[in-house]
Amino acid sequence: MMSTTAFQRGYPTRRCEPWTRLTHRERLPEWFAYNPRTMRPSPLSNDTKCMKILSWNVNGLQAVVESGFSAPELACREDFDVLCLQETHLEERDVEYFKNLIEDYDSSYWSCSVSRLGYSGTAVISRVKPISVQYGLGIPAHDQEGRLITLEFDDFYLVNAYVPNSGRGLQRLNYRVDTWDPSFSNYIKKLEGSKPVIVAGDLNCARQSIDIHNPPAKTESAGFTIEERESFERNFSSKGLIDTFRKQHPNAVAYTFWGENQRITNKGWRLDYFLASESIANKVHDSYILPDVSFSDHSPIGLVLKL
Repeated sequence: MMSTTAFQRGYPTRRCEPWTRLTHRERLPEWFAYNPRTMRPSPLSNDTKCMKILSWNVNGLQAVVESGFSAPELACREDFDVLCLQETHLEERDVEYFKNLIEDYDSSYWSCSVSRLGYSGTAVISRVKPISVQYGLGIPAHDQEGRLITLEFDDFYLVNAYVPNSGRGLQRLNYRVDTWDPSFSNYIKKLEGSKPVIVAGDLNCARQSIDIHNPPAKTESAGFTIEERESFERNFSSKGLIDTFRKQHPNAVAYTFWGENQRITNKGWRLDYFLASESIANKVHDSYILPDVSFSDHSPIGLVLKL
């Protein structure tokens, strides 16, 4: 695990930390701006067995790499074991080029959209070889857009998910809340019959008012409709999946996604999550956001799990 000092060196100076600005329109007195530089726990001791997982919606892997992002540098800085990516926008013919994105991370798994080329897509890059790998939900109607990869490890399943966006004009809202979410929930519960589950990824929903900078203005926007938030509660929260970041930071205003030109003013949304089965949630040592990694419109999130 990387030392706290080394971790903090990766951050800009305090004057350049817009994510520490509390811009929430309806903030409560007990709420405060999240600052990973000061709010993360001390690293685990070297003799504590753990796994570190990063998850990131890159909004186009090739574009991110061409813009100057270095996956090896991120791996060196964060010393993660597994990297989950969403919205890779790759076609199957492109995968070979990215398979060796990080040296010594020899296990990589890619799922590309076949219904719409260059759209959606997920990937997992790992230095820990999984026991098994599964792609999709096992339901053809849901498995054409490369949205899900499941890795089985000794102690848990890791599900890398890119949940469908309800879209402009909420064109896919009914599909999202009436079909996809229940199917995804059922899939998770089936996995939990064997082992605990950790869901990583862009779930395309700011689940509470604290998770979006201007709640009243966004109640009819994809990602914050009443229907989506109720679906999140019904299919995930009420079925025992723990929002690990919110458990660790119940009053922290923190975002993982910003619209165009809104990162600098910290007017964002928290759309990216690590959800954990109740039976494994207490093994989470740290659940955090890396807001200074800004090559995408999302920032990576991380999880440190004691094994």
